[in-house]
Amino acid sequence: MKKLFLPVVFAALLVQSSCITTERESATSKNPDRVFTPTPEGQRARLTPKSVLNSVRTTHQFSDPKSKDIFILLLQGTKILNSQARFLIISSKGDTLRNEVMPALALLDERELEDPQAATVRDKEIGILKGMNNFFKDDRFTSPAIPRSMTEAAVSDQEAWQAVREDNKSVGFDYVTAGRKERRIAFSRKLNKAVIVAE
Repeated sequence: MKKLFLPVVFAALLVQSSCITTERESATSKNPDRVFTPTPEGQRARLTPKSVLNSVRTTHQFSDPKSKDIFILLLQGTKILNSQARFLIISSKGDTLRNEVMPALALLDERELEDPQAATVRDKEIGILKGMNNFFKDDRFTSPAIPRSMTEAAVSDQEAWQAVREDNKSVGFDYVTAGRKERRIAFSRKLNKAVIVAE
């Protein structure tokens, strides 16, 4: 009797365990009533133009002297060299103050390369990643954003420039954008927005 009882119990347990779906399976299944099928291996890590290859972030005073905003730089694309760098500033309240996209090559400082003419793809990729790491260096922030000694606007938006110049607590951030053009932005509390004050 015992010899017959054990195989029956074992078979019943096998049937029962095959009907149980794990928490992971039911959580990732779009329809819990259907059998879970994993994503095919070739489709799991497919990169798209929105894929984030690398990210750098820091916090710094910018829009409010009493709190710090979040500065983020994302590298998005399928390959480092032809990707886009997305520069974001998020206020401490969660508002997006800046959302700018530039080619990743803007982060590459050719002076850092031993021989720009003979630089390999790998050399340029490393240069871009180094540029990301140095993007938010402390010496890129300056306060006040516009020195009082400066009397003429270096940009077309005179109103924004004047509003920032009058604010002694304004913070400027310097960075290089497309075409290796240098730019300084600051937050105008009077206009309640981030503006370009030098280019």
